[in-house]
Amino acid sequence: MDIRGGFGFSSTMQNPSTFETRIERPVRARLPVRTAGPVVFILKHAWACLFAGLILIAVIGTKAVWSSDWHINRYDALFGIALAIQIAMLAFKLETWQEAKVIALFHITGTAMEWFKVSAGSWAYPEDAIFMFLGVPMFSGFMYASVGSYVARVIRLFDLRFTPYPPFWMTVVLAVAIYVNFFAHHFVPDIRLVLFAATAVLFWQTRVVFELGKTYAIPLPFAVLFASFFLWIAENVGTLTGTWVYAGSAAFQMTSFSKMGSWYLLLYVAFVTVTIVVRNPLDIKGIRAITGKP
Repeated sequence: MDIRGGFGFSSTMQNPSTFETRIERPVRARLPVRTAGPVVFILKHAWACLFAGLILIAVIGTKAVWSSDWHINRYDALFGIALAIQIAMLAFKLETWQEAKVIALFHITGTAMEWFKVSAGSWAYPEDAIFMFLGVPMFSGFMYASVGSYVARVIRLFDLRFTPYPPFWMTVVLAVAIYVNFFAHHFVPDIRLVLFAATAVLFWQTRVVFELGKTYAIPLPFAVLFASFFLWIAENVGTLTGTWVYAGSAAFQMTSFSKMGSWYLLLYVAFVTVTIVVRNPLDIKGIRAITGKP
């Protein structure tokens, strides 16, 4: 199988990109070939993380300057900032409308989980807000949306292909099982160890294929594990700034390293959510996504 062809990004997800013309080409022109590849790789990931990075900057910045005497609550300000970032990314074509659909879907599923977890006492938001429902400030959904944004943008920016890809229905079943377990483990035994094993079995042969001067292919579970580590670091920004507090933990205390496992599983939910909207990068066994041709 030719892993370099046939699984390019859907044309409906593409938009005139300034990254290649304004950043990648100048970098490659000025740096040696061996140096340019890693630099472009890092810069592309940073660009893919734009939404998430701006949200983290807002969380850190507001914590550093906010005063309880101000007439607007910090959480409400974060909601306004997150909403403005989302609008700006669409207005300046930094995000496609199809990516926005993915982000909206993950925003909804993430907010639903927030409502449940806060009501179950898993964590809490200690500050007041007007834009808050069931104890969850409305900016929190944008934190989940930023994960969906990263997944969608990194696929487009790197023109990722996933080959061979397992039967699509199996990936959906796994994603649903992971999502349900985040709720169900409060009432029945936690099956996350089984889910960890299921991700490895289902996706172990799947390679994430991309090109940076030459073609690279890495196992999808390794890519997800790598990304989950950085999400765990980002989560610690929230806990160390007191933006949310986990049950049994003191304010400003680091998040347990075990939470990285939760992000690992949640990334599969995010990834499958993206593929519900965009399947062209997938080399599905026995059937070509979108076209339905063998």
